[in-house]
Amino acid sequence: MKKILWAALPFIVGVTAIPACNQQGRHFLTNPAYRDSVHQQFERRRTEAAGRSEALFAVFNQEGLSAAQREALEFLYAYMPLCDLADYDGSFFLRQVNGAFRAREYFSWGKTIPEDIFRHFVLVYRTNNEHLDTARDVFFEELKDCLKGLSMYEAALEVNHWCHEKVTYRGTDSRTSAPLALARTSWGRCGEESTFATTAMRAVGIPARQCYTPRWAHTDDNHAWVEVWIDGKWHYLGACEPEPELDAAWFTAPAKRAMMVHTNVFGAYTGPEQKNLETPLYSKINLLANYAATRSVNVQVTDPSGAPVEQASVQFQVYNYAEMYPIAETKTDASGRTSIISGNGDLLIWAGKGSQYGYAKSSPQDTLTIVRLDRTQGAAYEESLVMNVPPEVGVPALPPDKVAANALRLAREDSIRNSYMATFVSQEQAYVFAEKNNLNKDEAWKHLHRAQGNWQAIQALMAARRATPDLFPFLASLSDKDLRDTPEEYLAAYLPDRSAIAIQEGVPADMVVQYVLSPRIEAELIKPRRPFFQEKTSPAADPVSIIQKYISGIILNDDGNYYNCRISPQGVRELGIADRRSRNVAFVAECRSNGIVARIERATGKPQYWAGGRWQDVAFDAESAQVSAPAASITLASHPANVVKPAYSANYSLARFQDGTFRTLDFWGNSAVAKMPYTLKLEKGYYRLLAGSRANDGSVFVNAKYFELKDNVPYAAVVQLPKTEGKLLVKGIVDPNTIAELMDGGKATLKELAGGKGLVVCFLDPGKEPSKHILQDFPAAAADLDAWGGGVAFVIPSDKQSAAFDRTAFKGLPASAKWLADPNRALLTAATGALGIDFKENFPLTIYLSNNGGILFAAEGYRIGTGAEVLGVIAAEAAASKGCRVQSAPQ
Repeated sequence: MKKILWAALPFIVGVTAIPACNQQGRHFLTNPAYRDSVHQQFERRRTEAAGRSEALFAVFNQEGLSAAQREALEFLYAYMPLCDLADYDGSFFLRQVNGAFRAREYFSWGKTIPEDIFRHFVLVYRTNNEHLDTARDVFFEELKDCLKGLSMYEAALEVNHWCHEKVTYRGTDSRTSAPLALARTSWGRCGEESTFATTAMRAVGIPARQCYTPRWAHTDDNHAWVEVWIDGKWHYLGACEPEPELDAAWFTAPAKRAMMVHTNVFGAYTGPEQKNLETPLYSKINLLANYAATRSVNVQVTDPSGAPVEQASVQFQVYNYAEMYPIAETKTDASGRTSIISGNGDLLIWAGKGSQYGYAKSSPQDTLTIVRLDRTQGAAYEESLVMNVPPEVGVPALPPDKVAANALRLAREDSIRNSYMATFVSQEQAYVFAEKNNLNKDEAWKHLHRAQGNWQAIQALMAARRATPDLFPFLASLSDKDLRDTPEEYLAAYLPDRSAIAIQEGVPADMVVQYVLSPRIEAELIKPRRPFFQEKTSPAADPVSIIQKYISGIILNDDGNYYNCRISPQGVRELGIADRRSRNVAFVAECRSNGIVARIERATGKPQYWAGGRWQDVAFDAESAQVSAPAASITLASHPANVVKPAYSANYSLARFQDGTFRTLDFWGNSAVAKMPYTLKLEKGYYRLLAGSRANDGSVFVNAKYFELKDNVPYAAVVQLPKTEGKLLVKGIVDPNTIAELMDGGKATLKELAGGKGLVVCFLDPGKEPSKHILQDFPAAAADLDAWGGGVAFVIPSDKQSAAFDRTAFKGLPASAKWLADPNRALLTAATGALGIDFKENFPLTIYLSNNGGILFAAEGYRIGTGAEVLGVIAAEAAASKGCRVQSAPQ
């Protein structure tokens, strides 16, 4: 395929819009009643968005605008989330309309797509919470000639191969990069891959939607993929992970264990799928029946006397990442009833109304789950429960000849992408640049390497600001993704001399860069904003006056920003409407733009500013606009009987009762909770400490402790991980779909290497004696490991590879053994992170992964008899799977 040099693309690419002449005289919305309802909703949004009237609505005065263009634009305006009303203009949306019409006219399948399918799944420009760009135009131009003569089915496969050529998987943070920015880097998480692929499909007129399981039940994490509408039927595919056929992907088997698969549908939707949620702007539809065996989860909510409760809020929760996570939320009807379609596993049904709440477990055999609102906030108690998950289901294999042919093509596409990535700056080039500009060479290389495909923009920033003392601390305050997808001129607007900003007095010097100069606040896209707010805000502004004069007047509307994409701070000010999170970010942005230290506190999500030598929580509705610092405290320690070191979010979590349910505090990766015991300062209130142990079949044993924290009354709690009665304990989870590099060439997922059984993984430093010992130890277990039939992998991190190491010198290893490379220690980091260990180069590290990715065994450092220990765990796992009682996994 033709290769665009993505690094050379500007962030917003200009493409001439197609003329509207071929749309003249047509209606886009052919149903008059639907057209009228859209127009009425459009007029309501016109009133709502009056603060940006000229930018948004001047496009409707454009000469030559056809009826079809006008109706398509009205449809988009009528239902778009607030972030789009606030941050984009009419010309952008007209380009999206013209691009959709162009694809429909150009490709043969365009004329076969029903109006409603085209409207919701081709015309719509947004997939999830990504920043919007002109990818539709760029992707169409590159793909249009590649798809000539193909059927719609063949074209969908071809587009996904093209996506794989551009983007591959790598974990990253939750902010979703725009498609063109993702292509510039060439990798992203599944939510970004599926956004990219959905955009590409729609660019060529193939209806597409991003689907996701909000959380798995049988393992931690979640996943997102794509469905495409082909000749009257929806099919699924792994985004940027092409298979030789549709309805085939690595996640086929785990999706059969899903408890929910859903997608958001833009606009008033009348499709056949069950709606978990329907609002005036969008619907959340349930797609689980496309993937898994399902059941109807029927719920009756009553008050303590047994009378039905109408309009109670109901959450259907699964255990994931040590919290009870809602996979769907509904309201009860007049009879106190509600229901969803879910999978064949347990759910915790949480219901509340006002100050009353209650919960109950729903299992597959239950025909009706009754939840009484008989719980009292503040009550102290403990309880245990077991959350069972859907059983594993096998899936048929694809024809071997198709798999082999597809593998060859994937390898070729990998080489194309790798060739492009090889154009990124090298360490040697970074050093030359640093020396020329009198910069610290290691710091320069670190940040240029973080920037990946955006390295030229960051290099330009370094060159322009090389004399600025805050340069490298400023870059360090940004996330890796910020460096990958932010233009140089945007960042330059935040890095003037300190003398140009009236920084508040008494601020510790080490706070200025992170909490004044840095543009990174929460999960918003970085855009230049300091000049905007310095012009709009009084020079003598302080946090209280900013709240009272600029923030308190913002109309809050959480439902209107339904894609959960942050509105830019400028957009909040101009539109005058925002969801709470965007309002909070706007407050912090106003403060920082005027030299005031401010932040969003990560654990609680609360906005704060610095005053009186401490952080002040903001209370937007209080006269003083601030509340006292948290005065409650809790000390958490690990129970001596724990066989696994408890890690926050992996094994336990804290949640605070708020608005009728418990909201988990986000201490993921926070150094404050890295080592037990530790003490946290928190707000007073009602809390829940949740601790869970996942077993080898995916089920979870949960301990819950409910208690109240009071000001100035220290509270101590012990985290005790429950025993997995009759089952093996999972010590951590490594994604079994992680792709590994084989030293002999090619790639394979860990699940493929496991061969449906399990996988022994041994990380080695081949130049050191302990690693050589274990290679001499494994031959004693080789026959039994071969008879077992699972996988064995010896992994050498890239920094430990040496030409002097001869792996053929080690004889008698299991016949199934594979040798893997580990670039940048990605796999080793995943394993040690899952185990929660501080790895100190204590090679070898040997782990045993179940077929689901659960770590059932881990041994670190010099140790005799590791092979025999692994065989013992494999035997225990087999016994547990047959229902025999076994002890916990050995240490």
